[in-house]
Amino acid sequence: MRSYRTEQIRNVGLFSHGGAGKTSLTEAMLFASKAINRLGRVDEGNTVSDYDPDEVKRHISVNTSVAPCEWQDVKINLIDAPGYADFIGETKAAMRIADSALILIDATGGVEVGTDQVWNYAQQRNIPRFIFINKLDRENASFQAALEAAQAAFGSNVVPLQLPIGKESGFRGLVDLIHQKAYLYSNNRDGKFEEADIPADLAEEAATAREKLVERIVEGDDDLMMRYLDGDTNISAEELLATLGKAICNDSIFPVMCGSATLNIGVTQLMDLLAIGAPNPLQAQAEEGVKVDPNGPLSALVFKTAADPYVGKLTYFKVYSGTLHGDGTIHNSTKGSAERIGQVYNVRGKEQLPVSQIEAGDIGAVAKLQVTQTGDTIADADSGTRLKGIDFPSPLFRAAVKARSKADLEKMGTALGRLVEEDPTIKVEREAGTGETIMSGMGESHVQIAAEKLHRKFGVDVTIELPKVPYRETIMGSSKAEYKHKKQTGGHGQYGHVHIEVTHNEADDFEFTETVVGGNVPRNYIPAVEKGIREILSEGPLAGYPVTNVKVNLFDGSYHPVDSSEMAFKIAAQQAFKKGALEAKPALLEPIADLKVTVPDSFVGDVMGDLTSARRGRVLGMDQVGNGFTVIEAQAPLAEVQRYATDLRSMTQGRGIFSMDISHYEVCPNNIADQIISEHKKELEAAHSH
Repeated sequence: MRSYRTEQIRNVGLFSHGGAGKTSLTEAMLFASKAINRLGRVDEGNTVSDYDPDEVKRHISVNTSVAPCEWQDVKINLIDAPGYADFIGETKAAMRIADSALILIDATGGVEVGTDQVWNYAQQRNIPRFIFINKLDRENASFQAALEAAQAAFGSNVVPLQLPIGKESGFRGLVDLIHQKAYLYSNNRDGKFEEADIPADLAEEAATAREKLVERIVEGDDDLMMRYLDGDTNISAEELLATLGKAICNDSIFPVMCGSATLNIGVTQLMDLLAIGAPNPLQAQAEEGVKVDPNGPLSALVFKTAADPYVGKLTYFKVYSGTLHGDGTIHNSTKGSAERIGQVYNVRGKEQLPVSQIEAGDIGAVAKLQVTQTGDTIADADSGTRLKGIDFPSPLFRAAVKARSKADLEKMGTALGRLVEEDPTIKVEREAGTGETIMSGMGESHVQIAAEKLHRKFGVDVTIELPKVPYRETIMGSSKAEYKHKKQTGGHGQYGHVHIEVTHNEADDFEFTETVVGGNVPRNYIPAVEKGIREILSEGPLAGYPVTNVKVNLFDGSYHPVDSSEMAFKIAAQQAFKKGALEAKPALLEPIADLKVTVPDSFVGDVMGDLTSARRGRVLGMDQVGNGFTVIEAQAPLAEVQRYATDLRSMTQGRGIFSMDISHYEVCPNNIADQIISEHKKELEAAHSH
């Protein structure tokens, strides 16, 4: 691939709800630009941008992939992002480096929750948006319904540049409203078309649509506006397109194109528009403190890290200014350290095309960096530039990961670390209360795929199960307890004797005080009393969960001048605490999660009913957010929402989304506490009988 100057580059992200055809469209654009010589298909698993074994197996995109193609003397970097909510981290990373967003709408489904979500992301980043209404050849496809849904959701700046000719299985081409021509396609997927006059049955509709379009375009240019108002009908297509390009770049028009990616209809016209109308990096949304200039100081953002079994770690980056050369040293300003850098590449799907440098505005990759991770900035050592990182969402689905064998256990820690490097929306932590290793992700399939990756890329076999809930224990009342630990056998005996008072502590912590008078417990043994109690707080007397919100006061005791020891006082303190805790109204606490659930209005009743009746939840408030969606704020015990990511999808036909954070702990209802306590007793008995 030849090298392109910054102004010839277009970084276009493809976004949509899952299944709208981004990968098929990427494939068709690569085919149209002769970057590939045969058209792969998602269902055959042979497309350029879905090359990962998980994608081939599931027929969906799991990763963001970059596919450059050359068109009309520009280089279009297509950034194909996943549409499924489980892989939203990849989508956020793609959105961060795209200079414009091409948002696909499935003509059979219209605007879906994922469409709405990616539109909002693009709006937050303030980047120009194009809409492509895809799958017009499918049964029940309707261009008009999809267009109206987009205008209702995204406003009156959504303006069609084309109309389809024929519908469903009879879809065979499109009307170009600017050039006032029709393009008719053969149905053999080769992308070839003939120019023709606009069909008579569409002439009137096309004339009305063109008039609206021209009015919208000339609004952006005073000279054209005057000519138009003076009745000049000879405004050329070139003049309209030049002004349209400006209108797209300042978000006053969101142009709508149409076609079918799998039949390769409308693809070349879409690419023509992207070449003219998508901003180049010089026109794109400016980065704070960075001037886009290939000769300026270097600044680049790492937006993706992939563990490749053959080349090791592959780091993807976008250069914002300066030029990144291969074979030398770079400076990671996020980590404040230097890195050796080898060959740099342009990437097309899984192919790495070696190049000597990556210029401002372009996207590249490099293998085997040591410390650099997703979200890091690469810059000149003395510039101090740090680009804004990527805003990844918090995980929603937690699973306990268990190694299948001892050998797997030894490798598991390192492998999990490399997995998190590759996918920052995965979090791995050890749950202190239950001792389990918890892997959290955006949903069940996300975690499932992560487990498969552990096996495939790092040779570690694990099982995935629902985690134990990290309950805690506390006391609601207060009590006094004493314990004398005394052993008199040959030689040194053991003697420790304490009186303690155990009370509930409002603060989350354990608090230890002492009011011993007259040296009944010598000063040097008091720390042992505290230490003894602290040590057993990790296993409460009720069900073995960590104890919290407790105050212990040591107020009396006795000692033996020869037989007393720290050990003896530790044991006495522990036994006294167990006794005291059981007499002070012990209670089991359960974690409560804050939920923010966004659902289409039609599902509000079902979702609220499910939260309050099936999940012991309480709804705190509701808010209509326009576009037919409602946000429900609620709280529910974590035990009841462990699989909420999956359950909400099935309740709302995949259209509901939510976020969740652990908020606080509350006393567990008796019937549930009894069940947990009796299960704990059974586990203990089973352990003792072995």
